[in-house]
Amino acid sequence: MQNITELLNTIDSLVWGPPLLILLVGTGLFLTIRLGALQVVHLPTALKLVFSPASRNSSGKKGDVTPFAALCTALSATIGTGNIVGVATAIAAGGPGALFWMWVAAFFGMATKYAEALLAIKYRVTDENGQMAGGPMYYLERGLNNKLLARMFALFGIGVAFFGIGTFAQVNAIADAASLTFDMPIWITAVLLTVLVAIVTLGGIRSIAAVASRIVPLMAALYIVTSVAIILLNLSEIPAVIGLIIDSAFNPSAAFGGATGITVLMVMRNGVARGVFSNESGLGSAPIAAAAAQTDSCVRQGLIAMTGTFFDTIIVCTMTGIVLVLTGAWNTPGLAGAAMTNTAFAMGLGSDLGKYAVTIGLMFFAFTTIIGWNYYGERCTAYLFGVKAILPYRLVYIALIACGAFLKLELIWILADIVNGLMAIPNLIGLLGLSGVVISETRSYFANETAPKEADAVLTEM
Repeated sequence: MQNITELLNTIDSLVWGPPLLILLVGTGLFLTIRLGALQVVHLPTALKLVFSPASRNSSGKKGDVTPFAALCTALSATIGTGNIVGVATAIAAGGPGALFWMWVAAFFGMATKYAEALLAIKYRVTDENGQMAGGPMYYLERGLNNKLLARMFALFGIGVAFFGIGTFAQVNAIADAASLTFDMPIWITAVLLTVLVAIVTLGGIRSIAAVASRIVPLMAALYIVTSVAIILLNLSEIPAVIGLIIDSAFNPSAAFGGATGITVLMVMRNGVARGVFSNESGLGSAPIAAAAAQTDSCVRQGLIAMTGTFFDTIIVCTMTGIVLVLTGAWNTPGLAGAAMTNTAFAMGLGSDLGKYAVTIGLMFFAFTTIIGWNYYGERCTAYLFGVKAILPYRLVYIALIACGAFLKLELIWILADIVNGLMAIPNLIGLLGLSGVVISETRSYFANETAPKEADAVLTEM
């Protein structure tokens, strides 16, 4: 097992080396510049579109689910262990500065997420079952005219669903949290989770979207309220915490009090890798959900989709990171993953209520991530093998859920990082190659005098 771990660590270092980091952040930077910092200029409009009645009721338009349900499906797959366990893992390995690099990746990632969703709507198709199918595999084939990259993405997408974000990391986190907080045997957690996942995922996208639309907003609100309560109780210490986060991003030894061997590149790598694991900007997963939205505007859905990265990392991950640094739990020997975050929240509130809030939030977040990633892998499977392969795919996915609780945490995160990185590469190539389309559609939308009026009409319905 030790040899396998060492081999995977070597592969992980190669995949997540400087080239991929530059490609990820560079793509977001390039799109940010070309789009005129759209994630800043049009964020207020995007947030209003998310919460407008029109995003919840768009019947009559082409698509399978409402724009809000599509966003919740994407958020269900992103707000998960990355926000709770992933942040803890990143800060434990790279210090508080890792959170700063998560912010950087998220800021530029919002432009990336916008472009992904825009292209997903523009190049989506209707499959043999009458459902909308879209995402990187379709805009790589139909927009970039590159079937090889499209098939590579779909293959890696199935890998991420099976071995990365979709199954093992989430199941292990739920089992670990349930055991630590409620003393529940791992095998019982595995059985219950497998049954619940089977019930929801066998119902397809509408079932997944319905569950996500109810669970995600409620649990995110609970988690944020708990985090804000801890921050308010320790408000005077927040400036020092923010200062430490920024300082240690460029001077890692500042956090550890001396030479540790941790370099800025290591801190950056941990922050960006965990940030991508959490918000999935550039990974190419979220546009698969966006493609199912009932909409006639690729730009409008792009704006809605980019708020997913804002909610996921700028808000939820920040809450986790600040609590970890504020309480000092990140630097406590013997703590890792969910146990570290549990301890931090219990310390922050001075009560076991913090531990229960994290555990319940983690269990629901991870569950929705599992069902969301089932859909992503399903769409990739259908692209490669046709709709007839969907049921066998679902059965294999459910079987892997049953196994995930018994794997070791370190091995899970290494494997997840590898397949995440491999999935991102063809998608980022596609985004750069189709950036002209993104720019053209965006300029056309905002230059058209009727487009702003349409947006205003939507907003006045609120």
